[in-house]
Amino acid sequence: MKAPSEPTPAIALSGVNLSLGQGAARVHILKDIALNIGRGEAIGLVGPSGSGKSTLLMVMAGLERADTGTVTVAGESLGALSEDELARFRGRNVGIVFQSFHLIPTMTALENVAVPLELAGVDDALDRARAELDLVGLGHRLQHYPAQLSGGEQQRVAVARALAPDPSILVADEPTGNLDEDTGKQIVELLFTGYEKHGATLVLVTHDPALAQKCGRVVRLRSGHVETSA
Repeated sequence: MKAPSEPTPAIALSGVNLSLGQGAARVHILKDIALNIGRGEAIGLVGPSGSGKSTLLMVMAGLERADTGTVTVAGESLGALSEDELARFRGRNVGIVFQSFHLIPTMTALENVAVPLELAGVDDALDRARAELDLVGLGHRLQHYPAQLSGGEQQRVAVARALAPDPSILVADEPTGNLDEDTGKQIVELLFTGYEKHGATLVLVTHDPALAQKCGRVVRLRSGHVETSA
């Protein structure tokens, strides 16, 4: 009798190396990374500053290309995609939350959430954006610009923008790093609620051990290597 096959991981990295910079300033950031992340898992990515956490997250999100190795996300080999194909892939599959919000200052909260949906060809982009902003408690701030919003409100917009396309992969890079403790807890709650609601896979970079422990598994990086994954 044939043994059942292992489920395909949401994210699979094998032999991944990445260096950044030019000439003498070139630094080997990721070193022979091998890591599998299951569908629906929540991963806390931890390690000292400079260990490669954010760079690894960017590789998983398709925002940085590995020099060597394979990166497969949601069943797609990212190394085989052109830049345009990669952008379309991200739009369909990956929601990203940054520490510094990355909102477009000349657009309202509603427009910031709707634009990625419009770029992905979603017909009801404004309705979906409005619904997602309602879910993060900003239904009354749709027409406000980022400069008119507090840091916590801006990060709520960023969470809504990441979740609105119904991504299979959700990545967050120190999402509470610029927020006070209480506001940070609210953002974490929204992230985990959204991850569960969408049935996504979550990869969360954090310096906060308590936040990492909220995830089902903690992966520790040191000097560009995966040190532990348990």
